[in-house]
Amino acid sequence: MRRMRRYSARYLGTDRAARATEIPDVWNTRQTARRRLPRPSAVARSAPIALLVGGWLSLTSAGVQTAPGHPQPAATRTSDAAEIRAMLDRYCVGCHNERLLTGGLALDTLDAANPAAAAERWERVIQKLRAGTMPPPGRPRPDAATYHAVASRLETALDRAADAHPDPGRTSTVHRLNRTEYRHAIRDLLALDIDVSALLPGDETSDTGFDNNADVLSITTSQLERYLSAARRITRLATGLPPPSPGFETFEVPLLLLQDDRQSADLPLGSRGGTAIHYNFPVDGEYLIKLRLRTNWQDYILGMGTAHQLDVRIDGALVKRFIVGGEETGRPAPATFTIAEPGDPEWEAYVLNADDDLEVRVSVKAGPRVVGVSFVRQRWEPEGVFQVRQAGEVLSNDERYYGNAAVDSVAIGGPYQVTGVSDTPSRRAIFVCRPSARSDETACATRILSRLARRAFRRPVTDDDRQMLLPFFDRGRAEGGSFDAGVQLALERLLVDPDFLLRLELDPPEVAPGAVYRLSDLEIASRLSFFLWSSLPDEPLLEAAERGTLTDPAVLDRQVRRMLADPRAASLVEDFATQWLHLRNLSEVRGDPVPFPDFDDNLVEAFRTETELFLMSMLRQDRSVLELLSADYTFVNERLARHYGIPGVYGTRFRRVTLPDLDQRGGLLGHGGLLALTSYPTRTSPVLRGKWLLDTILDAPPSSPPPDVPPLPDRGEGGRPVSVRERLERHRRAPVCAACHASIDPPGFALEQFDGLGAWRTVDEFGTPIDASAVMPNGVTVDGLSGLRALLLERPEQFAGTVTSKLLAYALGRRLEFFDRPTVRQIVRGAAASEYRWSSLILGVVESPAFLMRTAGTR
Repeated sequence: MRRMRRYSARYLGTDRAARATEIPDVWNTRQTARRRLPRPSAVARSAPIALLVGGWLSLTSAGVQTAPGHPQPAATRTSDAAEIRAMLDRYCVGCHNERLLTGGLALDTLDAANPAAAAERWERVIQKLRAGTMPPPGRPRPDAATYHAVASRLETALDRAADAHPDPGRTSTVHRLNRTEYRHAIRDLLALDIDVSALLPGDETSDTGFDNNADVLSITTSQLERYLSAARRITRLATGLPPPSPGFETFEVPLLLLQDDRQSADLPLGSRGGTAIHYNFPVDGEYLIKLRLRTNWQDYILGMGTAHQLDVRIDGALVKRFIVGGEETGRPAPATFTIAEPGDPEWEAYVLNADDDLEVRVSVKAGPRVVGVSFVRQRWEPEGVFQVRQAGEVLSNDERYYGNAAVDSVAIGGPYQVTGVSDTPSRRAIFVCRPSARSDETACATRILSRLARRAFRRPVTDDDRQMLLPFFDRGRAEGGSFDAGVQLALERLLVDPDFLLRLELDPPEVAPGAVYRLSDLEIASRLSFFLWSSLPDEPLLEAAERGTLTDPAVLDRQVRRMLADPRAASLVEDFATQWLHLRNLSEVRGDPVPFPDFDDNLVEAFRTETELFLMSMLRQDRSVLELLSADYTFVNERLARHYGIPGVYGTRFRRVTLPDLDQRGGLLGHGGLLALTSYPTRTSPVLRGKWLLDTILDAPPSSPPPDVPPLPDRGEGGRPVSVRERLERHRRAPVCAACHASIDPPGFALEQFDGLGAWRTVDEFGTPIDASAVMPNGVTVDGLSGLRALLLERPEQFAGTVTSKLLAYALGRRLEFFDRPTVRQIVRGAAASEYRWSSLILGVVESPAFLMRTAGTR
């Protein structure tokens, strides 16, 4: 905290005396201001919660102040306790006892009559029982009915104890906005959607799989410096102040992206290749747009044997059409795929430098624009020697002289001549008033800054806030010579304030250490908006919180449903789901050109779009989360349909299609992107796929592998080619590997009929028929995708529980602990009546004690 104050002062102040007066004690002032805001008493805070969560809690004001670490016993019936103890003694205690402590767990001394007294250990037992992973394969096991009965009785006892004495856990007091939240907050606060990945360092991902976990969102010196520089750049762009000097930004097109079709809906019909760039022009002025074309490994520009029309457009309007290629400049080099003799010197100079003059200066109005660069598509049949289609890594060796040219990069520079500032969305969002005279400027600035500070700080603005910001306005007005410059510097100060960069949840002074208390409506509003939107509360949500009505059950229900219907709820797909399913790793997918000669980045982008559209349709239509596994449809374009073997789909536009064979495709488990990111570039990996299934679908992540694990052999004994299954069976002969692989490999084997890029196959790379059968850890045999899907849907509450666990961890910004498991089960039970629809699970999370309450620190 002291570091933030020191760096804010150094960055915005001019000397020590000025810094002392211009930058108040940021942290102490902010916290003092927050404490002066009215908060309900501890007793008053308990009452709405009891109404809100209904059957979950039965609270009195005294109950709210009970420390969660000492729950009153919730005993099981004597007959239930005897049955639990009998099963443990017969199947479990032989390994899990005080003498052996296998897995660090002893069950011989646990009191089955009072599970709440050792809730953490009993929750571990329940997890193993539900997954059917214990006892391990080869040992005597109870029947399925016993598994279910014992787990249910333990859950009932633990849930009853949690209902009587809820433990919401303790979220971090300081929760920094991650990079995504920062970008969305700037978008909603200043109407400026800017990619901040180049301005701010990346965020770590916690063991929950999410980058919004407060425990990993640290604040370092380098981060503070980046936040300070980002605030200056963002506020100058938003207010329309010209940059100190012209800049240059280059946008590269991925090398493995084929440019034979229309690349984007932002590009014209009848175009091919190129790229569409969403760019914020800071001011009205002249800008330079420079193009570079793709070359091969010898730096020859591709496709120069024929003429191509290359268009530059801004917001769809044609700015310049270049003609490139097709010039007769002497004898070309031979059309081969190996090093050959060079062409004539004139030809060599042309194919090496044909894109030198592809640049245009153009006057552009300030604001967000789409810069489109694309070729005019020509339909023709090539003549001459047939050239094999080049894809994947082989693209870098391509010597296509008569093929299609492709764009390598687009650079935008400027502004070179500033002519003014147009009315932009950002300026309209900021300048809600305009002073008619110099004497009116302070009043207008106060109105502007008070309004934006209220949104940025997620609470009512105090006089201290205004007195903190107005000196920066005065200084910026004096140094910059304009009203806009004064507002810019004040906004720069606003964006480095801890109340903007951090979500602070401070224990009220009247709450006893270790007690459970209800969060204020303003704190709940912030939790809710960052959960559903990864952004700031909007005006309706903030108003409800300020009125103190947000936690009224009807009001909260309306607000959640309104927010889910808002386009900003796409964050649940773009941020939550992509991290839950590991879709962010798709950019790392590569296909070796030998086993996968058709691989290209077009396929990877199609994978990403398919899953995002699929998830978005589920959320928008409020479908059951079970359809994530059972859906008989997906979204494809021509490239993806060809990969899946679906006929009759043409063009780059994605559309919903009904899948012809659910044994071969259906639900998330048949999405090529998820299958590809759990494979190696050369082959499938049942281990990676099994681990992914255990972590994301079954919510039973395996333990980390021990050190010095021997690698999987490339071939079988004697060097003969064998399947991955046979190699893994050989690998499991090592005792150090057998225990983990017994639970990891079987789910992965069930998906072996998909190759390393998710295409359906019936034989492996050696021509051997695929065996997709597997004996799961619970002893059930499944065969292929359809068998695995049927097993997962057999007990729908388990997959719904996985989704709920992930949602709750994401919503709270912390890892789930054993005391959160009753909350997850209660949400799932409540959502069963609505068939586990997305809205029922999300509402269950929002209405849970874990979301609405917090445990005070022990100090």
